[in-house]
Formats: sequence, structure tokens, C-alpha cells
Amino acid sequence: MQQQQLGAGFEAQCKWRDGTYHTVEIVEKRARADAPGKFEYYVHYTGWNKRLDEWVGEDRLDVSSAQPVDPKAKKKKKGPKQGKKRPAEEMAPNPVTGQFEHEKEHEEISKVRNIQKIELGRYVVDTWYFSPYPEEYCNCECIYMCEFCLKYMKRKETLLRHQTKCDVKHPPGNEIYRHETLSVFEVDGAKSKIYCQNICLLAKLFLDHKTLYYDVEPFLFYIMCEQDSRGYHVVGYFSKEKNSPDDYNLACILTLPPYQRKGYGKMLIQFAYELSKAEGKVGTPEKPLSDLGYLSFRSYWTTELIEILKSKRGPLSIRDLSKMTSIKTEDIISTLQSLNLIKYYKGQHVISLTPKVLEDHEKHMAKQTRDIEAKYLHWTPPATQQPQYLAE
Repeated sequence: MQQQQLGAGFEAQCKWRDGTYHTVEIVEKRARADAPGKFEYYVHYTGWNKRLDEWVGEDRLDVSSAQPVDPKAKKKKKGPKQGKKRPAEEMAPNPVTGQFEHEKEHEEISKVRNIQKIELGRYVVDTWYFSPYPEEYCNCECIYMCEFCLKYMKRKETLLRHQTKCDVKHPPGNEIYRHETLSVFEVDGAKSKIYCQNICLLAKLFLDHKTLYYDVEPFLFYIMCEQDSRGYHVVGYFSKEKNSPDDYNLACILTLPPYQRKGYGKMLIQFAYELSKAEGKVGTPEKPLSDLGYLSFRSYWTTELIEILKSKRGPLSIRDLSKMTSIKTEDIISTLQSLNLIKYYKGQHVISLTPKVLEDHEKHMAKQTRDIEAKYLHWTPPATQQPQYLAE
């Protein structure tokens, strides 16, 4: 096949960074500005995470292996990840909201990553996914962000000028938690709309299926920061509906890549449940969860439940566990079932902690880093909340 015929809708073998070849689907083709008559191709590695998609030159493609993608084979490959079965109602279009069509539109728009890198504070970070920044920013190889107000710019020189004028050193909300160098700020999407939109756009660069960008007013944002002499540096956040009829205590969660694998994700989840405890409510994350989100929450639920089960004597019901942890009963049941801790004994279901589960738990706990300590949380539910600025 001639190179000029190769384009979107074809698959071929592509050389990966280690020299091995893998099947890719070509998503888009464009002319190279630096080499007239030459092309580069945006490719998706079949079976790999979408965040590994990239632009490659013709020299990395085995053109002789190219062939049109079989739509039937492509359809078979799609489906729930890691064996999670989606309910039928999630797979059908909502007659009121048209959600299924919206997801198709989102998939089409976001199939090509539009920004390759960001500079945020002392980190230059490769992005993972498309994010709907204004069009004039989408041809930039890198965009530059103020790490405190999250304003984004096309040029490093613009950022340097901005830094001489920007006096912001922490998120624009109430500091509701501080312990050692860790702080959490509560930011109201209606009061700090631009900041919350900016953090949503930033988050979308690392979350494939996030769709909240601009309609931030109904949400509260909890921004976790590490503090040093220069200010409060964002490490991650979660958002939460102000009024959730479904008991959602978390809508979206992200730990920024430079801070991942350091325990911050677990602390964000733990913080969401500390807020639920303070409200006297049970909570659950908004569904469906991403694969990574599902594993993170399952790990948190497992830790909380086993810690109680190993220290309590006498019978405990699912409702007892829910009251003690603020974890919704459905999440408790699914977690205990996954650990095979619900037994049928003398005509009724009982919770039984096995030595194997306890041993695995102790190994897991030995690797744990910091926890959120509830005594450092200075917060009351928003309906009765008074402003507080611990960071001032």
C-alpha cells in the first residue's frame, strides 16, 4: 500500500519505543510542517490504554502490514473493562437526556490528544487525554500554568510575567484541614467559577471519561495541597455535588501525575468519608467508576472494614458497619463478598474474618503512608458553615 493512501480507519504494525512491533489503529493523519510531502499519524495501540496514543512518523509504521479496520472485530473488542458488567440501562440511550449520543459525541471529539505537555510549577508533565481548552491553545506543544491560580498560557514568557503580578498562594476557598505540611481547601464552584473550571480542564488531561468542565456551580471542590515556603501546591482534588439525592460523596477525583503512588489518592477518598461522617450521612462515589477509581475505593473499603472487624468482639451487622464507617451498605456487601467474608451459618448470613484475609491486610497496612486525622478537620456542613481562613 502506498503511504499517501494510509490514513484514519486503517490498522498496521507500529514500532514501540523498545523496538518491538504492535498493532495500532490509525486515528488521524496530518502533513508534517517540517518535511513537505511527509506525513505523521496519530495511532492507538490495540488493547492498550488510550493515554499511550501518540503521533508517529512513517518510519515507525510497517506499511506492508496495513489493512482497513474490520468494524465487526472492532465492535467485539469493546466492552466493560476488567470484567465489570454494566447494567443494561447504562448501555441504552436515555430518552430524556440522550446520554448515549452525548458519549458518542464526546468519544469522537476527544479521540486525538490536543495538548502534549503542561508545565505546572517545577514539573513538566506529559498529558494523557484530550481536554477542551479553547481552540487557540490546542496547537501548542506545551501550555504553561500558574500553579496557584491555575491560569493557563501559551508561552513561558507570559507565565514569567504573570508570576511577577500574581499574589495568589493557595486555592480560593476555606482551609478546612491542616496537619503538618498537608492542607485541604473547600472551594465553591459558584463563588470561584474560573478556578474550578481551570482545575476541571487540568483534570481532563489525565481522566479519559470526565465530562464536567464548565458547569461547576452545583459542586464543591476539595483541593489537597502540600505547603512550603513558596505557597500551597496542588497535589490532587475531588469534587462533590452540593445536593446529591443518590448519597454521592464524591463526583470526580484526581491525583496529579507527579504526586501519584504516594498515598494522596487514598487520603482524598478518606477525606470524602470524613466529611460524610461529619454530616452524619452515608456516602458512595458517583458511578460508574473508572477501573483505577474502582480499585482505589475497593482498597479503602477493605481497609476500613477489616480494621473494624479485627478489633470488635461480638456480632456486627451490615447496618452497624455502615453507621461506623459512613460507607453505603451496597458497597460494604460487595466488598465483603469479594473477600469471601460473608458465610451462611445456622440459617443466617454472618461476617467471618479469615486468617488469610487478615494476613493480606497486615501486609497491606505495613506499606501504608500517612492518613487523614479527623481531629485536624475544621468543618461543618455547608448549610451552617462560617468562613474560615486558616492559611491567612
